[in-house]
Amino acid sequence: MNRFVIALLALLVPLAANALNVFACEAEWGSLVEELAGDGVDVTVATTAFQDPHRLQARPSLIAAARRADLLVCTGADLEIGWLPLLLRRSGNPKIQPGNPGNFLAADHVRRIEIPRSIDRSQGDVHPQGNPHIHLSPRNIERIAEALAQRLAEVDPDNAADYRSNADDFLARWDEHRDGWEQRSPALEGMQLVSHHRSFSYLADWLDLDIVATLEPKPGIPASAAQLAKLLEQLTPNPPLGIIRAPYENKKPSRWLSERLGVPVIEMPFTVGGDEESTDIIALYERTIAILEEYRQ
Repeated sequence: MNRFVIALLALLVPLAANALNVFACEAEWGSLVEELAGDGVDVTVATTAFQDPHRLQARPSLIAAARRADLLVCTGADLEIGWLPLLLRRSGNPKIQPGNPGNFLAADHVRRIEIPRSIDRSQGDVHPQGNPHIHLSPRNIERIAEALAQRLAEVDPDNAADYRSNADDFLARWDEHRDGWEQRSPALEGMQLVSHHRSFSYLADWLDLDIVATLEPKPGIPASAAQLAKLLEQLTPNPPLGIIRAPYENKKPSRWLSERLGVPVIEMPFTVGGDEESTDIIALYERTIAILEEYRQ
C-alpha cells in the first residue's frame, strides 16, 4: 500500500510542477484567470481588497512569485506604476517583461474614460491613460476575458482548447447574469452619490449613477478640513443618498461628512474579497448591485 501511495505521489508531482504560474496584480484578475484556466493554474494575487492597488511594496515574496510566473495579469493604465516596474526589474523574469506574451495588461483591451486633456502634477495623481479602475464595467470584463483567453492559449498552447472552452462557458454565464443585472438597473438610474476617489466611474457609467462629488479634491490627494467644510456647504442643500468608498480607503473623511449630512457611508466591496459575499467576479457584481438596491429604497 505504501509503495502504491509513493508511486501515485511521484506521478502527481510533475503535474503540479507543470501548472501554469500566473501573477495577478489585483483580485479581480486573479478570479478571472481562475475562471478561464480552471485547475491548471497556480495564481498569486499581489493585492487584496483591503490594499490600495496604487501603492504596494515589492516584497521578497512577491518578487519570488513574479520570478517564477509564466504570465503576469495586471490592470495597466499606470494603476501599478508606483510598484510594478520595480517588481518586474527585480524579478529578472524575461517572460513577463513589457512587450512579451507573458505580460498582459487588461486596460489595453477596453475603452478608457476620464482621459485628461493635459497632464500637470499639480492636478494630483492623474493617470494620463485614463481612469484605470476598469473592472466594474461588465462590457470591459467581456472584452478582457476574450483577450485573456487568447493570451493564455498563446503562452500555454498545449491547453489552448481548454482555455477556449472555459472562456465560452464563463462568457455564457456572464451574459446571463448581465441580463439580470441590467433588468434591475433602471431602479438605480440617477442615484446621487459622493465617492471617496474616482474608483467607481465605470460602475456609474454603466448604471447611470450620478457621482455628484468626490472627497478627494484631486485624485490621490487627501481632503483637508477646509476642503471638507466647503464640500459640506456645497452638498447641504441637496444631500446625496450616500457616500461610497472602497474597503482600503480612509474611513475618516466619509464618516465626518456623513455625520453632518445625515447620509450613510456605503462601503462597497470594490473587488473580489471585499466582503464575505464577493467570492468571485460574478459574486462581486451581484453584491455590488444588491448594496446599491438596498440604499436606493
